[in-house]
Amino acid sequence: MRRSNSRCGLLLAAAILLAWLAAGCTSPAMKATMAPRDGEVLDGKVAVIFSANYDISFGGIENLYPFDIHKYKHIYYQLVNDGLIRPEQVFVPEEVSREDLLLVHSEHYLATLREPRRVAKYLEFDPVKFMPIGWIDKCLLRAFRYASGGTLLASRLAVKHGMAVNLGGGYHHARPESGGGFCIYADVAVAVRKLQKEGVIQRALLVDLDVHQGDGNAVCFRNDNDVFTFSMHEEDNYPIPKAQSDLDVGMDAGVDDDQYLSVLSKYLPGCIRRAEPDIIYLLAGTDVYQGDRLGHFEMTREGIIKRDLYVFEQAARRGIPIVMVLSGGYSKASWWLHYGGIREILMKYGKADIRLPVPKAQ
Repeated sequence: MRRSNSRCGLLLAAAILLAWLAAGCTSPAMKATMAPRDGEVLDGKVAVIFSANYDISFGGIENLYPFDIHKYKHIYYQLVNDGLIRPEQVFVPEEVSREDLLLVHSEHYLATLREPRRVAKYLEFDPVKFMPIGWIDKCLLRAFRYASGGTLLASRLAVKHGMAVNLGGGYHHARPESGGGFCIYADVAVAVRKLQKEGVIQRALLVDLDVHQGDGNAVCFRNDNDVFTFSMHEEDNYPIPKAQSDLDVGMDAGVDDDQYLSVLSKYLPGCIRRAEPDIIYLLAGTDVYQGDRLGHFEMTREGIIKRDLYVFEQAARRGIPIVMVLSGGYSKASWWLHYGGIREILMKYGKADIRLPVPKAQ
């Protein structure tokens, strides 16, 4: 066993070295998003938030995980390559602070993030057990903190300008006392609590359209009359047992575009009326896609785009600020699916002028 662990340690050390060397080859577009800075609101309405620090790299080991670790940067590159946004227009966030994390998470839970076996459990990724905690924090947890900072920045920008898209975040399985399902920090809950504390907002609506129930947010906001949690998900899927949202709509496997959009249009307007929110969060998971390895719905790319646009339209017609965060997606097409919805949002609300063909999934 010692020899096996030693071998794992050497492989991981080599992987980290490769990741460090690769960092020296960062593209100009990525370098432009390394340090926190302001960007430009598109057509005075839509802000895009991204940081190169969202990306996780362990020299390729991260590619063994079913979640596309690099999808955030794939989306960013495609937005830039298609001319939907220039690097200097992107808002680059700071890392979320420990003080802000403590608005939701306990000291005890944050302390467990110093234990590799605990982090491995939260991420459901055993190789993390063998990594030194310093590497885990720098190469992994730091990325989650930057993406969580992105959700907070997106919230501020949405309140000010109307709409914001964070090219990351949506970690809806994280609870005050635990992580799970590749979720470490409850980024949306932290953003809501921070804005409430500052008096920027009072009420919020979370529209969770990931194929998995948003159990973490349901627990974070349990018995909170100022935050309404709405989750549409596959009933016989993770997590089991479910937490209790303010409104849960569990559906059977095999749901297609028409069925899904019909259910969404049935419930969302009523949720908005009941919540009377100062801000809406769309958790836009793409694991509702047909063929996703961790979901069993039959939605197409076109259906997912219609879903995202519908939620934005419902917010826009009522003048309610809205934030989009990405949440899950476990097919190789996940980044492409997210990109499709974001592309249409920027074209409709940010007046992006684009005539390039839609890229194919890789």
